[in-house]
Amino acid sequence: MATTSRLNMNKFIKDRSAKNGLAPGSLVHIGAKKIDHVEIDLIDYSENHFEEKKISSVRDSLHLKDNPTVTWVNIEGLEDTDTIKAIGEYFGSNLLILEDMLNTDQRPKIEIFDDYIFIVFKMLSYNDNLDQINTEQVSIVFGKDYLISLQEGIEGDVFEPVRNRLRKGSNYIRKKGADFLAYTLLDVVIDNYFDVLEKIGEKMETLDEQLINNPRPEVLQEIYNLKREIIFMRKSIWPMREIVNRFEQVESEIVCQTTRAYLRDIYDHIIQVIDTEETFRDIISGMMDLYLSSISNRMNEIMKFLSIVGTIFIPLTFIVGLYGMNFEYMPELKSKYGYPTVVIIMVLVATSMVAFFKKKKWL
Repeated sequence: MATTSRLNMNKFIKDRSAKNGLAPGSLVHIGAKKIDHVEIDLIDYSENHFEEKKISSVRDSLHLKDNPTVTWVNIEGLEDTDTIKAIGEYFGSNLLILEDMLNTDQRPKIEIFDDYIFIVFKMLSYNDNLDQINTEQVSIVFGKDYLISLQEGIEGDVFEPVRNRLRKGSNYIRKKGADFLAYTLLDVVIDNYFDVLEKIGEKMETLDEQLINNPRPEVLQEIYNLKREIIFMRKSIWPMREIVNRFEQVESEIVCQTTRAYLRDIYDHIIQVIDTEETFRDIISGMMDLYLSSISNRMNEIMKFLSIVGTIFIPLTFIVGLYGMNFEYMPELKSKYGYPTVVIIMVLVATSMVAFFKKKKWL
């Protein structure tokens, strides 16, 4: 359990010791290494044009920078600081923005500049094998006709449906600019939050049944772990409300008016996600209270049963003790039917007490 707790706590804060004493804007990767080498995918598209390929360097996309098409460069892996530096050199991002890209402990936020917009957010997925939420930081920088996305590089992402839509010849995204592509990426990430919440809801139903049928100590540990997962998820999704709201209200030529209507829609979605997360958090707290109440009620039932058994045996013990005193002159000791008579009396006393307890609904 200690190892699990440490892993969960590492979700909340990463080791920043590598940056101690360095100047602001120093490019240092903060976080775990998740892939061995950086992978860069390029998609260049317009309504009547589509090109997709892997490239070895950000520089290989520069010839498309001034084209009327939209260029999407997706980078998986943040360990290569030269690649991040190239983004700043060729696309005009300042050093503080590049620093935020490398910091996987960065709080989700949006930064608005004259000729580009920077957004950093968390992509969530539920790991069924480890029974926990996985997180991956995603940063996007987009201008009028380009978008660069950076991922930590865990296996798989939720952007594949977007790629599939772009590959289709007739598609609404292909008719729009980079701002609409940024909206689309945010949309699929937020929709995936619902999938994670669905997994958590199924887990909560299972735990609720176990609480009612068999409230074991292991169930309490699972509830506690699930509560930490929900708290961690809250840290990732709450800032998304501010991001979407500012994205919609930004006054810039980069964001078209038609895109704002779609942004209002995903704002409603993130509010639903937040409401559901808050509801789950309240239910989890109630489940912990239910566990404690179940254990207390179970203990009360055990004590009640033992008290009733002890009460029944009190008069029986008195009778046995009375006739076990071994006085020589006790009238019943010489009686031929003394023993069966005492046994019958004891049975009648015990039966009468059980009947009385049942009538009072104590048993």
